[in-house]
Amino acid sequence: MKTQFGHALLLLLAATFATRLLAASPTGTSARPNILWVVAEDYTANYAGPYGDPLARTPNIDRLARDGIVFEKAYSTSAVCAPTRASIITGMFAPSLGTQHMRSNVPLPAWLRYFPAYLRDAGYFTSNNAKTDYNAEVLPGTWDENGAQAHYKNRRPGQPFFAVFNFNSSHESSLHKRLPLVTDPAKVRVPVYLPDTPEVRADLAQYYDRVAETDRQIGERLAELEAAGLAEDTIIFHYSDHGGVLPRSKRFLYENGTHPSLVVHFPRKFQPLAPAAPGSRSSELVNWVDLAPTVLSLAGIKAPDYFQGRALAGSARATSPEFTYNFRDRMDERYDFCRAVTDGRWRYIRNYRPELPTMQHVQYLWNMSAMREWDRLRAEGKLNAVQQSFFEPKPAEQLFDCTADPDNVRNLASDPAHRATLERMRTANRAHLLRIRDTGFMPEAILRDLSAEKSPTEFSHNDQAYPLARIMDTIDRLQLGATPNPTELSAALRDPLPVVRYWGALAALRAPRGITLELGPLLADATPSVRVAAAFASARHGAGEAAWPVFIAALGAGSRMELRLEALNFLTLLPDRPATLNPAIAGSTKGGENYVANAANFLVPPAAGGDLPAAKAKGKRKNKGEE
Repeated sequence: MKTQFGHALLLLLAATFATRLLAASPTGTSARPNILWVVAEDYTANYAGPYGDPLARTPNIDRLARDGIVFEKAYSTSAVCAPTRASIITGMFAPSLGTQHMRSNVPLPAWLRYFPAYLRDAGYFTSNNAKTDYNAEVLPGTWDENGAQAHYKNRRPGQPFFAVFNFNSSHESSLHKRLPLVTDPAKVRVPVYLPDTPEVRADLAQYYDRVAETDRQIGERLAELEAAGLAEDTIIFHYSDHGGVLPRSKRFLYENGTHPSLVVHFPRKFQPLAPAAPGSRSSELVNWVDLAPTVLSLAGIKAPDYFQGRALAGSARATSPEFTYNFRDRMDERYDFCRAVTDGRWRYIRNYRPELPTMQHVQYLWNMSAMREWDRLRAEGKLNAVQQSFFEPKPAEQLFDCTADPDNVRNLASDPAHRATLERMRTANRAHLLRIRDTGFMPEAILRDLSAEKSPTEFSHNDQAYPLARIMDTIDRLQLGATPNPTELSAALRDPLPVVRYWGALAALRAPRGITLELGPLLADATPSVRVAAAFASARHGAGEAAWPVFIAALGAGSRMELRLEALNFLTLLPDRPATLNPAIAGSTKGGENYVANAANFLVPPAAGGDLPAAKAKGKRKNKGEE
């Protein structure tokens, strides 16, 4: 008993000492670092001066970099806002939570806390100004202040703070109308996958200007910090939420979509927490799931076990991994399912929906002049082979040498000279998806049905209901050969799991025409997503008469939004659909979801029989925030 009491007393004394050490010092400065995030939107690293582009005008970011650390191989989890922010705030890859689809708003597990809550527990003041967009609710206990007026100046005297300021001047929407240009369009570099036209050059030039404006705003916050006498007590992070923003960057898993900037500045008194010397450049791999454990490490707080990243700095700093990872799922109204792996040089992309073109029509993206220009030249047959390829079905696997091919246009996946690299990265992808229990192999409608009112995480960890290794292996066998093995395909179409039947139906697209006999029973499958996938494959094989009633039923008012959207996506790939489907397509949007409306109006514009309000046809959003 005495031993237990003595041990408890020692723990109490240690905790008391730690509390005093971490409290405000007599001079009013904190013994713990303040942590400030100045977060930009939508730009790839090259737009920031520390990464070497001569057209970049970012003097404030440059100043942070001179005495800070530039991370040369930093990667976002995804290439779009909400799923990436879901990953940042949780410290987990969004597909492990089911939050990977744009603005899907699924339930979160009861045990999950957003990482600023741990800072609040430890006495930090937490503020967010002003964007959340976490693809889920803002959990209680996350922020002391959250909104346009949130500011660290509202904390108690001497209280350490974690403050986030978000800047949207470089957001994609800044290219939705032409502004007077400062950057000379003649000097910009046009990526090889885009047509080199005045409109494309103007959008590129305007984007350099918008990043420069973001830098100016960041400078105001840095000056404010210095005026308050807090610069020497504050570790500053600058990063962009993901890459972008010209077409085929934001939303896509190439380097231009997933390689944003990251600069971290440590004041002199906190240099012992830094991973490298002031003014240095780091080539270690960083992913945005590392941000949460890094902040907790800097604050001296133990990270929860469920985090999937590692601390870059501070007492809990961990070594750089061999690989890091990105994901792509539904982007607004368009479904896709891609996973990527990079080691900083090689980029592997596994396209699990190879029947889909890379460049699908997304209304919000088409608001950009460069995208409309690219599409216009496609329609006129004026693109070269590289530029045209992104409007065509993509290969199941892609491998790029990002050093030799920074635009990621030369796919080396089938090159025997790179077979070992391909297999190494394919293996890494499989291990990662199993490790995080990736929910993406369930179509969104199935995911919502199977998880019901619970978090998809709870369902995905049940290996009896969701045998992920078997599902992935089955898909690989169906997709990675020249054509699906007939025996494997037949088995998939009859599998007891609806997820496997769904993937079997999609694999039937590449099977001989006689497969329609085996698809027939799936047109009446108990799972709606399986029915529409089978209807799609049947129609592509010329059996549309049996398929069209399935689509009409799926588009009915009683169907899930996700199922209606899925059906509309399939119908977009069936240009020979009969006009008798148009009333069902137009009527499918009566629930009011703008993503469904955008997909429907692309197929049946209001003037041709649709009945949606014009505002929705233009792609306006009912959700708070933007991409």
